[in-house]
Amino acid sequence: MRIFLDANILVATLNKEYPLFTWSSRILSLQGKQNIELFTSPLCLAIAFYFSSKKCGEKMAGKKIEMLLEHIGITSIDEGVTNQAIKNKLIHDFEDGMEYYSAIQHKCDCIITENQNDFYFSEIEVIGCEAFLMKLQCK
Repeated sequence: MRIFLDANILVATLNKEYPLFTWSSRILSLQGKQNIELFTSPLCLAIAFYFSSKKCGEKMAGKKIEMLLEHIGITSIDEGVTNQAIKNKLIHDFEDGMEYYSAIQHKCDCIITENQNDFYFSEIEVIGCEAFLMKLQCK
């Protein structure tokens, strides 16, 4: 299963933001287990870096991102992804559209985010951390 992680999941993990950290860190620990591959986009990484640097400084934020990248794959946001996002009239938030089409381009099965309503237009599953972990336990 290929899973796309939204920026809020990365931010919660890098900044140890409770209560979400409890769930987001468990999601990140799934890489390579139960045929799970984790991905995020360069845009999500930039957002995570920004919020992490506000909390612990740029040097430490860079180290955290570097460690994160040892465990997850990076999708791409190219011309095709950008055009799909801007041309889809259902999408009101361009950033979310780029993340969505980046996940689609890399054949992700679902998007994990705590802002499920941001992906109201999604044709793949959009689920929160806790709900995903509960669903995984039932399989």
